[in-house]
Amino acid sequence: MDAPLKVEIEEGIALLTMNRAESRNPLDPEMQDALLDTLSSLDAGQEVRVAILTGAGTAFCAGGNVRRMGEAASGPKERTPAQARGYYRWGIQRIPRLLEQLEMPVIAAVNGPAMGAGCDLACMCDLRIAGESARFAESFVKLGIIPGDGGAWLLPRIVGFAKASEMALTGDSLTAQDALAAGLVSRVVPDAELIPAAKALAARVAANPPQAVRMARRLLREAWNNRLDTVLEMSSAMQAVAHTTDDHKEALAAMREKRKPTYKGA
Repeated sequence: MDAPLKVEIEEGIALLTMNRAESRNPLDPEMQDALLDTLSSLDAGQEVRVAILTGAGTAFCAGGNVRRMGEAASGPKERTPAQARGYYRWGIQRIPRLLEQLEMPVIAAVNGPAMGAGCDLACMCDLRIAGESARFAESFVKLGIIPGDGGAWLLPRIVGFAKASEMALTGDSLTAQDALAAGLVSRVVPDAELIPAAKALAARVAANPPQAVRMARRLLREAWNNRLDTVLEMSSAMQAVAHTTDDHKEALAAMREKRKPTYKGA
């Protein structure tokens, strides 16, 4: 069987394709481990400036593996509540924790249905664009469960409390245009143009000084959770570092000399 995650790197941009098209790219333990290992490695290496996450086939991510859920719910060794808690804490919940701590920006290129945990996975990313066939659903309630992966924290911050409540309590899906209207994605493009559009967006990010991009990404994430005075203090510290970088000096020189800058991440 092929690896659960296909990785292609070109010019500082990593295209990560969840590679289980036959089962609609579920976030099963194998996919979780692949995402965690790959994203951690790319972030630590710093050669990759931006990552794009998409799905193979006609789906972005089906969320949890429903077949395995059924086996766990009706099998002879049904999990105890304590075991289920650990399954989430040391399983899928590792992904939102990691994506919260990354410095490398991640773009979700949603190429089809993003259901349940798949919708939340898209929300964990920094930027989201969708193909016309994309669908989004906070569909846990349809299975008699709740968002166990952080969706109740993520979704209201992106679409607002009222829209998040509608999505979580009905489980109904949004079309790509509905998602655009709700602010869940920033752009909708024809399916055939999705990956080129995602790469073009990634290139616009990667064209900037990499350390400034990383610090801006961290600052935006921290600002979700902190008071203004805390964010201002963090901003002054990061800005002090940014002013000392060679890339800052290169940006100023290129602007003065009216030429394209060359950034080295230093």
